[in-house]
Amino acid sequence: MASALLESLLGADDATLPSAAPALARARGEAAARLRRDGLPGPRDERWKYTSLRALEQRRYVDGDCGAGHRAVDPSAYLLAGVEGPRVVFVNGVFRADLSDLRASPGLEIVRLGTDPLGFAAALTDVDALPGSTDAFALLNTALATDGMLLRVAAGTRVTEPLHLVCVGAAADADVAWQLRLRIELGEGAALRVIEQHVAADAHAHFGNIVADFRLAAQARLDLVQVQDAAQGAALIRRTGARIERAAHLRMHTIELGAQLMRHELAIALSGTGARFESRGVFALHGRQHADTRMQVVHDARDTACDIAWRGVADQRARGVFHGAITVAAGADGADAQLSNKNLLLSPLAEIDTQPVLEIHADEVKAAHGATVGQLDEQALFYLRSRGLPLALARRVLVAAFCGAVLSGLDVPVLRARIDALLAARLPQAEDAA
Repeated sequence: MASALLESLLGADDATLPSAAPALARARGEAAARLRRDGLPGPRDERWKYTSLRALEQRRYVDGDCGAGHRAVDPSAYLLAGVEGPRVVFVNGVFRADLSDLRASPGLEIVRLGTDPLGFAAALTDVDALPGSTDAFALLNTALATDGMLLRVAAGTRVTEPLHLVCVGAAADADVAWQLRLRIELGEGAALRVIEQHVAADAHAHFGNIVADFRLAAQARLDLVQVQDAAQGAALIRRTGARIERAAHLRMHTIELGAQLMRHELAIALSGTGARFESRGVFALHGRQHADTRMQVVHDARDTACDIAWRGVADQRARGVFHGAITVAAGADGADAQLSNKNLLLSPLAEIDTQPVLEIHADEVKAAHGATVGQLDEQALFYLRSRGLPLALARRVLVAAFCGAVLSGLDVPVLRARIDALLAARLPQAEDAA
């Protein structure tokens, strides 16, 4: 029996989104049929063991926001002073030309998928073989997404200004479920920085589902900064997939702060010799927030490298989940895989589950992983108290330093200042002792 969520979104068995491209209609129909047959993952699915979908399954949403094209949005929620360059803004999953800035840049092509059925069909049907590419929420996105972006950087082009990609959640007449498909392709030797922001224009309880696909050709470089600060009542599920070819480099900084329920799957394939992936991330949770970060990195070629360092903080009744899995395939000799996940609990009722996994099928490999879950250092607290800091401030200083340790490589001053301000405003608060 289909859940209330799927019934409200997929409707009747013969309901499909109209399309001018047969391949697009076929992809949508096949995805919807699989969803109706298999439903959403349950507690017996190991990949969803720590994240229950029971509450989400009982929700009913309106499929898409027909008024998203004219909803008022205050640009101060996402504008970054000093960051000038192309900007693409989506509100409840719908492209907003009036808020975007698609300035011409040599070697940079931006296509709105909502007006390009053939391009949309290609983005949906070119399914990545990485884990999670055909899970329930990726299928839901394929079945229902009506808008998105395709961005191409020509070979040899180094885009000097960052691309600012903004996803805004705005209140509507009812709770809305929206889907968004993103694809960014870098040609050989190309370079680009992307600032991906998820913000709330106002309070709401929408459900957002985003699938983003990144392709890096040989010797390309992508710096990707993801700042997730969605509405506190929202549910947000994201999949970030990347395929990295010979000597290409993907560097990511990811900050997870908002949403009541958040799930972020990262599926990375190091497909070419010398490919490199670097990830730095933080989640800071409070109240009853639930964040689930699931990372799968596959070394498929020789002399590849990944360096992953994530930190988590939870207080009150919040729950965090981090699953970091690295697979070194047969023949991927010379791989260097490093994973570290450190976490802080600021309340006896908070919980963080961490699962570092290494699976190695090759010789001559250097690999290490580690994970910790603990509390603030009492000696460090005592030292700060002895220097005159109140207990609450001492705790905030230590937590801020703990989170900031993985953000030191973020070299955009205005963006780092914005992230530091968000963290300062949202750092979990443990109850102070007398």
